[in-house]
Amino acid sequence: MFNWLRFSRGRSRAQRFIPTLVAGALLGTTLLAGCDQKPVLSFQNLDITGNRQFADHFTLADTSGQVRTLADYRGKIVVLVFGYTHCPDVCPTTLAELSQALQQLGPKDAQRVQVLFVTLDPTRDTPSVLAQYAAAFNPSFRALRPADATQLKQMASDFHLVYEKVPGSTPDNYTMNHTAASLVFDTEGKLRLYARDGQGVTPWVHDLRELLDAQSDA
Repeated sequence: MFNWLRFSRGRSRAQRFIPTLVAGALLGTTLLAGCDQKPVLSFQNLDITGNRQFADHFTLADTSGQVRTLADYRGKIVVLVFGYTHCPDVCPTTLAELSQALQQLGPKDAQRVQVLFVTLDPTRDTPSVLAQYAAAFNPSFRALRPADATQLKQMASDFHLVYEKVPGSTPDNYTMNHTAASLVFDTEGKLRLYARDGQGVTPWVHDLRELLDAQSDA
């Protein structure tokens, strides 16, 4: 089982923990990468290239109801950000950092990156709410939404996500504990990075540029 790098509690100040990584998982990833003849990239986030503990695909509806898969974004780096629109700090911070990262990459490279905000709270996060929320951070950002609790549970299993509803003062006034991390797929649709949320803009700029430059040199 993959150990979590960070866990967000949906309160005014997110509580986070960073447990020790499983050495065997990292060693397996390193050995797999060593068999690849392509240049070894230096990432600031966790390189999970070749790690088979995560799903290598998704099938989720966007805010217009169209079913999307990785194939729809072939040729672009895809960043899956998991969260919910009522998240008080971690989710908006990550989206803001990604928006700043795209600005620093410049218009040409930014067009080769697609940020997808995936809700863990489809009950409150309706398509219209999600569309407005994602676009508020950057016009290029898009949102995806599990159709129901069953699909949400399957997605969480596929990507090793933890999520839990924390009751509030009313039935609709609740928060969500959830894994505070993003997954990054390269331009060929291969899963490459597990990015801890809240690291700042610099690691995003560095790693996205590494992946973009690698594709340009291919």
